[in-house]
Amino acid sequence: MELFAVDDVPEIQPGDDLAALIRERVDLQPDDVVCVASTVVSKAEGRIADLEEFPAGPRAREIAANLSELDDREKDPRFAQAVLEESVELVMESPFLLTETRFGHVGVNAGIDRSNVPDGDLLLLPKRPSESAARIQSELPAEQVIVTDTCGRPFRYGQRGVAIGWDGMPASRDWRGQVDRDGREMGVTVQNVIDELAAAANLVAGEGDGGTPVVVVRGFEFGDLPGSQNHFRDLEGDYVRQALRGWSHSPEGGKA
Repeated sequence: MELFAVDDVPEIQPGDDLAALIRERVDLQPDDVVCVASTVVSKAEGRIADLEEFPAGPRAREIAANLSELDDREKDPRFAQAVLEESVELVMESPFLLTETRFGHVGVNAGIDRSNVPDGDLLLLPKRPSESAARIQSELPAEQVIVTDTCGRPFRYGQRGVAIGWDGMPASRDWRGQVDRDGREMGVTVQNVIDELAAAANLVAGEGDGGTPVVVVRGFEFGDLPGSQNHFRDLEGDYVRQALRGWSHSPEGGKA
């Protein structure tokens, strides 16, 4: 398996045809996996916004005031309002905003970016990243597309690449029922393939002003294992979120 960045992708503007820009720059094969950063997907879909578009309500002003007290830096309540409007649940509001987006991704600040936005204050995540992946894939020779983002993880420093949308492939492959090297049957291993490919692509794409927003994975084979489209955990099986809910509603925890 190999990964390589697609060079010379220009600054993306609203309405740009991402698939055409990719086709012009790389000779794709049908079994390639094309990993596209959510930043360029959002820009092409016009998800650039100004803070003035989010006049702060009482809840946003309260959240901003509480966060300002924590680190002695004034927080803009309009940003808090944008986070609220892009979320279906505020999982945790202290010491940072952890939210569930409308398409199921749980992350900080609803994934709203304040960097690499030359024509606005904010860059919102795509509204429906898997639909975005499907639109891009429909215009490419490659049969598989992943929309990627970066976010932090519990118990680890730093950020890693993750998949927030995908098309043309299962999200995971199921090793349960297979045997390990000692002949023991595996009972719990389900491998999240799209996240692993997104993380690998992020290593190649890089960060900052030298980053490249499109990476091709060539030679990946899913294999004969059963696949699943399960990616974002349901609340019933998300014990970390359940614990955070209990903490945030407790007298000792943050407000929610």
